[in-house]
Amino acid sequence: MLKIRSAKCPWASVGAAGALVMLVTAVHVFMVPILPSSLDFSGARRSVHHRPRNVLPGAGVVDSRLRARFPADSYEAVTFRAAPWKAEIGRWLAGCHAESSAVNITEAIGTKRCEKDCSGNGVCNYDLGECRCFHGYAGKGCERVLKLECNLPSSPEWPVGPWIVSICPAQCDTTRTMCFCGPGTKYPDRPVAEACGFKTIVPAKPDDPKLTDWTTPDPDVFTTNSSKLGWCNVDPEDAYSSKVKFKEECHCKYDGLWGQFCETHVECICINQCSGHGHCRGGFCQDFFQCDSGYFGIDCSIPSAYSVAYEWPSWLQAPVNLPDLKNLSNIPINVNAVVEKKRPLIYVYDLPAEFDSHLLEGRHYKLECVNRIYDEKNRTIWTRQLYGAQMALYESILASPHRTLNGDEADYFYVPVLDSCLITRSDDAPHLQMPEDLRLRSYHTLEYYRKAYDHIAQRYPYWNRTSGRDHIWFFSWDEGACYAPKEIWNSMMLVHWGNTNTKHEKSTTAYWADNWDDIPLDRRGNHPCFDPRKDLVLPAWKEPNPGAIWLKLWARPRINRTTLFYFNGNLGPAYEEGRREDTYSMGIRQKLAAEFGSTPNKQGKLGRQHTANVTVTYVKSEMYYEELASSIFCGVLPGDGWSGRMEDSMLQGCIPVIIQDGIFLPYENVLNYNSFAVRIEEDEIPNLMRVLQVVYSPFSSHQGINDTQIDFMLGNVRQIWQRFFYRDTMLLEAERQKKLFAEEEAAWSVEVSKLEDGDDVFATFIQIIAVLTEDNPDHSLEKGIDHSNLVC
Repeated sequence: MLKIRSAKCPWASVGAAGALVMLVTAVHVFMVPILPSSLDFSGARRSVHHRPRNVLPGAGVVDSRLRARFPADSYEAVTFRAAPWKAEIGRWLAGCHAESSAVNITEAIGTKRCEKDCSGNGVCNYDLGECRCFHGYAGKGCERVLKLECNLPSSPEWPVGPWIVSICPAQCDTTRTMCFCGPGTKYPDRPVAEACGFKTIVPAKPDDPKLTDWTTPDPDVFTTNSSKLGWCNVDPEDAYSSKVKFKEECHCKYDGLWGQFCETHVECICINQCSGHGHCRGGFCQDFFQCDSGYFGIDCSIPSAYSVAYEWPSWLQAPVNLPDLKNLSNIPINVNAVVEKKRPLIYVYDLPAEFDSHLLEGRHYKLECVNRIYDEKNRTIWTRQLYGAQMALYESILASPHRTLNGDEADYFYVPVLDSCLITRSDDAPHLQMPEDLRLRSYHTLEYYRKAYDHIAQRYPYWNRTSGRDHIWFFSWDEGACYAPKEIWNSMMLVHWGNTNTKHEKSTTAYWADNWDDIPLDRRGNHPCFDPRKDLVLPAWKEPNPGAIWLKLWARPRINRTTLFYFNGNLGPAYEEGRREDTYSMGIRQKLAAEFGSTPNKQGKLGRQHTANVTVTYVKSEMYYEELASSIFCGVLPGDGWSGRMEDSMLQGCIPVIIQDGIFLPYENVLNYNSFAVRIEEDEIPNLMRVLQVVYSPFSSHQGINDTQIDFMLGNVRQIWQRFFYRDTMLLEAERQKKLFAEEEAAWSVEVSKLEDGDDVFATFIQIIAVLTEDNPDHSLEKGIDHSNLVC
């Protein structure tokens, strides 16, 4: 990564000494990485026969023959599939991974029946013979109906109970803590969510906002009087034609319903939409009683002997050897099928539903923690929910031929806790309150991950074989794995926030409920947020924008990029609509705006060094993507932890300028960031424009920007932009949509399908973990690595 350090002399006194400083700075820029270039990277080891490598190769690792075949360029990068990798990693991928051969894997097909067939209230895991019960049901056979209240205990002051997201003055569905109009109304299944069921306080002034009186239920929501603001008995046609009044505070917030009056039932969002083997109910796959045809798993993608007798799932690959299963009465206790696969192989735990399906099924806002919903025609609407990456990766792994059901052959074990759903749902219903967790969502999340650890460590043999080094956990929220429980820290952490804590040692969020500083050390331990030797930063979710793809904004040439530097985002308390907390963005955005702000702040002042070809603004723009694509350099600065600015830059073909010390960006410990990005220290912000010029033309008398250098970096951004795009999960959804709308393909589907077959996030993820599966019998990072085995 291009790294800038402050010059020791003032910029105003550039003479012979200044030129020398610039020369030294330029050398330092190109020669000094953020952390040592030889990055050990803990990872997996297979549980039998072989021990996969648990660190990424560093300098001197790869066989000398590969060095001759794949020499590094002047930036110390080796190219593999159009991407500039750190040299040793690129050599191994180019010389070994590309030539790897398929292996035969024995996949175990489950046959164990569940107690009471889960009573119609769950899905049977035929491998374990255990039920995954739907939200609101429990017991070995899901025979027990839970009573999950919508309301907190009432009092004279709070007749319905204090406010909580699930608060309900109408009919509470106590299996899901959701509020509906209920029996006796014309539309009993219409939601009465939050403010809908309570009196509205009329504002005293015209510009004042409406407020809700949470102590007084509104009886008019049940009225049949057309002159009052009703809801539960309002006919949609009458309302649309203005024949009756209705309460505007009532909304259709729950998943599976569409229209202003929730009059249309639509497809809910489920993982992989149940793989065509079930019906999605609010986030849980089922088909009357469970997944159809004997399938199971969170997305109904795991076959049992009762399903593979008639249909073989595509992700398992075509079987080389499969017993005759037509006679179901003679199915053996264990059914094994031999299939041909390529490593790395990933085993995905089928966790109890409380860690994933329940968090989806019980959410109160349809847009929470998902990357898509469905409209009134069941067409896909992609969301701008940045946390949607967790779902995207999960879907890709489950549908991938790299997935295996054979834990003894697996290279990695994926533990699918959906923290993005948990955090948004923390405290949203009485059963998800956090009284023992210091009222911190971070602590609440830690406890969920620890429970998942307890489950897999006690119920499966795989964790204890490696102390979890071959396990993968995804922490998708603002500060990533900062609050991972100490028990799982040996594992690989997938995050969006690569804070090594070398500079920013404490919690960096300005939102108190996510702060992790006060979590007890006996729960969290004393680990950093991110360890570049074993963890990986993945890109955040960005929805497919058909217009941007069609215009190929990532490929816009240098001549059409007239803005030198661009940043658009919240700039803190000095600006309108800015975050009030001084600690937001660790003050970095505020420093940038103070120097280069191109929009007046509350005092009407521009930045001290504002200039025509630099944009630093908080004003949201409908042309945001176009403006990024018209810029050479784009700022990548934090928010409450990570932001999506790196992805915005890459997808629009802009060279990222990273300003966040000691915090890794996506793939930064494996890709050679020198080849396509610039990193500037936070203290160097006042010299940003001068530094950019010095970087690109250190020997020029007029300090002009070197077009050759810029073109090289822009070219690399063009080559690798898809590695910051979750194309695989989009293509999976495109295939599902084509089956429903064969004659009218959506614009996003057309454009995503037309893209060249470049490697996306999932392909990059597979390539990275493939590096980690080479033989390494010694797992000691301190003793170093036996390099002799890292040959093809």
